[in-house]
Amino acid sequence: MEDRYSLQAPTNPWMFSAPFFQGLPEPVVEIALTNLVTRTHPANQVILLENDWGGSVYFIVDGWVKIRTYNMEGKEVTLNILGKGELFGEMAALDEVPRSTDVITLTATVIGSMPSQDFVKLLHTEPMAGVRLSQLMARRLRQVNRRLRLRESDSQSRVADTLLFLAEGQGKQAQTGTEIPNLPHRELSSLSGLARETVTRVLTRLEKKGLIRRDQDTICIPDLSALERMIV
Repeated sequence: MEDRYSLQAPTNPWMFSAPFFQGLPEPVVEIALTNLVTRTHPANQVILLENDWGGSVYFIVDGWVKIRTYNMEGKEVTLNILGKGELFGEMAALDEVPRSTDVITLTATVIGSMPSQDFVKLLHTEPMAGVRLSQLMARRLRQVNRRLRLRESDSQSRVADTLLFLAEGQGKQAQTGTEIPNLPHRELSSLSGLARETVTRVLTRLEKKGLIRRDQDTICIPDLSALERMIV
């Protein structure tokens, strides 16, 4: 399956609803998006590779990607899962060094790429853009710190925290609770640092307790605070 290429109209409403662009003047955003190009990628396609030199910053229009690296033993470690409205590749654009992680699609995904120089120019010309980027990076740092603190916790706490981590970043409010993507257990395993079989057992246990509900595409968390109380 080949990527499909198309120019993305600057006034596309998805971009203005993305957290990074919220509150920015519309004319400023339209200028920044002048050279934005979208591509549709199939699932399991590598978008960026560690140590590549970066010439673009990427925005997820639709779909899901994972941010991946490897530990000292060569085992794959999923650092983050990003969905619609999120951006990645901003670090290489800012410090002009090679990429530090891989980025791979989890589903068919539409991604908009902005030339790095346009992204940096936006940060220089619009102060609120810098504030938005700082907020994004602070949130991601808090999430990483929390997950590191829980590395020595029991398996139930680690799976519950992984679900809450996804809910904070990609949760969607529904009448029955907060919905997150029902990712393959191998991805939840990599995020939580647990064996896949352990993740499967814990999810079944949480479902029996009524703390989550699962279907083919989503996991619904009826009460986030109740799930958080499972973390010890």
